[in-house]
Amino acid sequence: MQHGKYRFIVGFLVTPLALYALFVIWPFVQSIYYSFTNWSGLSPEFSMVGFDNYAKLLDDDIFWKSLQHSLTFAVVLPLITLGLALFFAFMINVGGRRRKGAAIAGVRGSSFYKIVYFFPQVLSIAIVALLFKFAYNPSDGAINSFLKGIGLGDVQPDWLGDPDLALMCVMAVLVWSTVGFFVVLFSAAMASIPRDFYEAALLDGASRFTTFFKITLPLLWDTVQSGWIYMGILALGAESFAVVQIMTVGPNGGGPDYSTIVLPLYVYQKAFRDGQAAYATTIGVSLLLVTLLFAAVVMRLGRRERLEY
Repeated sequence: MQHGKYRFIVGFLVTPLALYALFVIWPFVQSIYYSFTNWSGLSPEFSMVGFDNYAKLLDDDIFWKSLQHSLTFAVVLPLITLGLALFFAFMINVGGRRRKGAAIAGVRGSSFYKIVYFFPQVLSIAIVALLFKFAYNPSDGAINSFLKGIGLGDVQPDWLGDPDLALMCVMAVLVWSTVGFFVVLFSAAMASIPRDFYEAALLDGASRFTTFFKITLPLLWDTVQSGWIYMGILALGAESFAVVQIMTVGPNGGGPDYSTIVLPLYVYQKAFRDGQAAYATTIGVSLLLVTLLFAAVVMRLGRRERLEY
């Protein structure tokens, strides 16, 4: 009987594991292999060069700048995005005025707010980046036009052309486009918390501020930790690449003066602009290590006793 059970389990696992190994694990293995070659990406001929690409990486100032920006994205973006999402979700579910027959309630029209917050998720990130690129236009963009309309015509920043502002502008777009997803995620998690907890705390004189940090956040900690990892991976991957590539100045994005360059975009530039596929895979391997290290650190720092209810 046991033998038949294991055959049944293995029969279901073989196909998905084989597909995962073929389309996920094998490309990683190939990338690591190519990082030790001088492959241009265009010719089938290449030779092994050992650790030359990795030595070149250590002396590459643009790589270090892109790594710095990617790490900034991975740390700052989840902090801002999840903080806003927790606040909005708490207000939607618990932050409203007390109503007859209910000790706690969300704000009126909470279902409408969920739709509004989630709306950016239905838009392609490329469309979002393009719309904000027009909004940031220094001459006739929506933001500077608004500043002019309220009497601040002298304050007309070149949002994406100023090295001191460009990175923050890109980060603002990423926050706007992703916060709605986590609002809905946290709202669903908060809806599962028994109302008795909040009612008991409020009867004891606890404020909304206290209930958030003593009840809501501890019970949502596993969800918040998972959201932090997911948001960090987004910030290190395709989301940051698309926004920076489309919005920022320069022949291939990442400007001005590489002030917004990130690792995924630098991989793209080296592979398809400069014809250095092997060096691009070396940068990709470093990005893989950074992503794994980030996930491990967040899981280690966020480890705590599991609360059940």
